[in-house]
Amino acid sequence: MSASAEAVLEAAAALLARAKKPLFITGAGISADSGLPTYRGIGGLYNDNKTEEGFPIEEALSGHMLAARPEITWRYIGQIERNCREAGPNAAHRLIAAIEAEKSGTWVLTQNIDSLHRKAGSKNLIEIHGTVHRLLCTRCDWQCDVAGYDALTLPPSCPACGRPARPDVVLFGEMLPQAALAQLARVMDAGPDLVFSIGTTSVFPYIAHPVWWARQNGVAAIEINPGETGVSDIASHRLRMGAADALSALWARAHPER
Repeated sequence: MSASAEAVLEAAAALLARAKKPLFITGAGISADSGLPTYRGIGGLYNDNKTEEGFPIEEALSGHMLAARPEITWRYIGQIERNCREAGPNAAHRLIAAIEAEKSGTWVLTQNIDSLHRKAGSKNLIEIHGTVHRLLCTRCDWQCDVAGYDALTLPPSCPACGRPARPDVVLFGEMLPQAALAQLARVMDAGPDLVFSIGTTSVFPYIAHPVWWARQNGVAAIEINPGETGVSDIASHRLRMGAADALSALWARAHPER
């Protein structure tokens, strides 16, 4: 490791050690060490231009397709769920949960639908795009957490009213959930004292906004990403590392007695 990289790690670790209300913003890159690819579209499984039915994956995984031909959307959501189910939290997920256990003001804003933060133990969690492991009725208030889809008949029906069920994920062309947006607004109103951007390209405004907020309010923002992103130029500290390696290094330096 270069001297400059070590200096950034030491500075970032000192900031983490002092923080009481850190906000972690995470994208697909944090799950790469769990075996999930950094994804194109929703799933991370589709590098081809078309699905087997001849649709772009963004169309197959859209709200319009779910309404018109739900069997197509469920086919690819099922593949995504299977890959997420087979993955487990890695060191980055576990260490963020450990930080929350130390600092009750910690929050996680994740784009990921894989539930790995939740599996690692994070509780102050905003899953802004939902989770593939929960089903909702399209008509009534029924919802259910599921361990997997293997026992389901796809497309599934609501056991309460018989109407179609859907995955609790934001499909292409759909609005973000109001409850998640409201929780994010409350977190920002409370004022994080440190912001991390980890494994995300930050192309969505609601993902980039906390980093911009940090810059405007004199709060440190640490980016962990091997590549260039939409917030690379405004982060106060940059670690060009993978998420698991970076979080492990920061934890060790912030806890030298352990």
